[in-house]
Amino acid sequence: MPDTPASRPVAISAEGVWKVFGTDASAFRNRPPEARTPEAMARDRLVGAVRDAGFQIGRGEVFVIMGLSGSGKSTLLRCLTRLIEPSEGRILFDGQDILSLGEKPLAALRRKRMGMVFQHFALLPNRTVLGNIAFPLEMQGMDRDRAEARARELAEVVGLTGREHRFPAELSGGQQQRVGIARSLATDPEFWFLDEPFSALDPLIRADLQAEVQRLQREHTRTTIFVTHDLDEAIRLADRVAIMESGRIVQIGTPEELVTRPATDYVRRFVAKVPPARVIRVASLMTPAHEAAAGEQVSADATIAEIAPKIVAQGGPLCVLDARGRPVGSLDRQVALQTLAAVSCIPVPVAEHRGDQAR
Repeated sequence: MPDTPASRPVAISAEGVWKVFGTDASAFRNRPPEARTPEAMARDRLVGAVRDAGFQIGRGEVFVIMGLSGSGKSTLLRCLTRLIEPSEGRILFDGQDILSLGEKPLAALRRKRMGMVFQHFALLPNRTVLGNIAFPLEMQGMDRDRAEARARELAEVVGLTGREHRFPAELSGGQQQRVGIARSLATDPEFWFLDEPFSALDPLIRADLQAEVQRLQREHTRTTIFVTHDLDEAIRLADRVAIMESGRIVQIGTPEELVTRPATDYVRRFVAKVPPARVIRVASLMTPAHEAAAGEQVSADATIAEIAPKIVAQGGPLCVLDARGRPVGSLDRQVALQTLAAVSCIPVPVAEHRGDQAR
C-alpha cells in the first residue's frame, strides 16, 4: 500500500470544534442546532470564528489550513494548541483529549511535544541567536552549556552559522524567521505548528524558507500543521489542504483533488488559476503494469509539470516507477500532453523532429 495520509496512524483528531466570540459566547454549548445557523448567531451578535471543524491528521503528514483573511484558519490552529480555548468540541493528540488537560500537563505537552512558529517572530531582543534558540531548552531545565551546544547545531541546520552571537535587531527579517524556526525545533517536537510564518517576507526569502521547511521535513518527519493564505505555498508544501470559508472547513483533500474535484463554487474559484499540470501526478494518469516499459523512466509521485521535458520528447510510453524504483505502470505521452497543455501558463518545451529531447 502506498504511503498516504489515509494509511498513516492518526496523530491529531478534531471533532466538532467551535470557537465563538460575543457577549453570550459562554452559553453557546446550550444552544440547539437551529440556534447555531449563521443567521441566528448574527442576530444574537455571536461570531462563529470556527464552526464545527472536524478532521484527522496522519502521523508525519503536512496538513495545510488555508483560506481568505478572516476565514478562521489561525483561530483554528490556536484552538488545536489551546492558545485559545475552543467553545465546544474535542481535540485529541494520540487519542488524548487535550481539552481535558489541566494547566501543568498542558504546559508540559507544549514544552516537550509541540513546536510553534508565528508570523511575528517574537524573539527575545536581549538574547543572541544562540540564546533565543536555546531558550526552550533552558525552560526545560537543561544546563546552559548543553542548551547552547544544541542551539549551535540548529543554527547550522537553518543556515545561521557565523551569526550565532548577533542580536535580533542585527538580523534581516528572513534571518529572524530562521531563528524562530530553529527555536521551534530545539526540543525536537513531534507536532510542528506554523501560522503564516513567511507572509511578511519578500518572495525570494519566502521561497528559500519554504524550501527549508521541505528539507527539514524530509530529514526528520514531523506531524506539521501549516496555516497560509497563499495557494502556491499550500500546493508546494502540503500532503493535504483544508480550505476554510467563514469559519467552516468546506473541503479537505490533496492539491490534486482540490484542483480536479472542487466540492463547492468557493473552492473552484479558489483554485481556478492553478494549472492542472502542477498538481496532477503521474500515478493518476498512468496505466498500471507489472513489467517495465521501454523508454524513459519517471516517478509515479512526480507532477506532470515536473516531467514536461520527457513528455514532449518523441518516443513511446514512459515507464513509471514507484518510490522503491519498481515498475508500476506506463504513461501515454499524448494523455500527459493534454494535461500539460490544458493551461497556457505552463511552458511546453518544443522537441525537434529528429527526436532530440526538448531543451
